Order: sequence, then C-alpha cells, then structure tokens
Amino acid sequence: MNTRSLKLIREVIVNSGKWTSLEISQDSIYLRFKDVELGTPKSDEGTALTVRFASDSFFTAFYNNIWDIDFLSRYNFNYHLLSEEFVFNVKELKFIDFEYLNTFFHDYKKEKSLSVDEEFSIHNIRNDFFMLVETDDIAIVVGGNQMDFFTDFERLDDGNLRELSNQWMLYFLKYHLKRNIIKDPMCENHPLLSSK
Repeated sequence: MNTRSLKLIREVIVNSGKWTSLEISQDSIYLRFKDVELGTPKSDEGTALTVRFASDSFFTAFYNNIWDIDFLSRYNFNYHLLSEEFVFNVKELKFIDFEYLNTFFHDYKKEKSLSVDEEFSIHNIRNDFFMLVETDDIAIVVGGNQMDFFTDFERLDDGNLRELSNQWMLYFLKYHLKRNIIKDPMCENHPLLSSK
C-alpha cells in the first residue's frame, strides 16, 4: 500500500476504532480492530479491519504493569499459538521504522516479545514493516516482512480502501443530513469535521 493509504488506515482506526483481538498462528500475527470508519456500517455491528504480519513476524508489548498484558500469558510457546479477545481503546497508531522504534524503548519499564525465532531481539531487527499501537496502558509493536489488510469480506488494496473510505463519508454525510445535526459527538473526531 502507498503512504496515503497507510495514513488513511491510521485515521480510520484512531478516530473511533478499538483493538479487539490478537491471533498468533506460527509465523502469522493478526490484529483486529472494530468500529473503524470504513464502508457503510450495519445497524448492529461496526466495520472491522484486520492487519496481518507474516514472514519473520514478531509481536512486542511495552508495559509498566504485568497485569496489563495478561492476555499474553496464554501464548503456547510449543506451537506458537494465541487467540485472545479483549477491548483496548486505540490512542495512537503509526507505521514506523526501526529508528523511531529505538527512541520508543525508554517510555515503558518492561517489554515482552513473541516470535518463532528463538534468538529474536527487539533491539536488533531488520523487518520491512512495523506498526506501533498505543493504548491507555500499553503499547505494542508488530512487524514482519509482509503486511496485509483485510475487512471481513476482502483483502484491501489502495483502490478498494479508497472506495470503502468514500462509502463511510457518504454514510456520515447522510447521517448528518437526516438528523439535521450540526455537531455530533459520535462523529466530531472525523478528520473532515475537525478541519472546519
């Protein structure tokens, strides 16, 4: 995906999304975000976006309190498997490089890494893709040499991501017109509204 698409993914997750699950299966890591601002939401469920890292992938959690990463305690080290559901509010999401990651190490007291590489070290990595997700209590960095994005129905590329973003914007505008709302707490964090 191009840089514009990665910025769009950041915006649609940070504005209203929640990190709701982590799945690790061998060398693939899946992070699921719900209530992202893509597509036309159904009345009973929000849109979900899954980010997948593969090929020499790793997961590192930065934290101060061990209880904040309790969901990692169920990781199966023999088979490299984990499937956990939770809800974390996303404060920040960035697609970063290793140099930025180096400066981030000092913000938390502890770190916990998971990788199929037994000699993995977060301080000496050279993957192609990195993503940083900050919540209220923890931060995680996920990386790999392959990064893909999926909705519940399709793999995303630059074109269909833009189409889903346009669908959300039409939904958003129709919602405002129908309700005759000038300012709505549900939507006021959206980039188009905050630029006014």
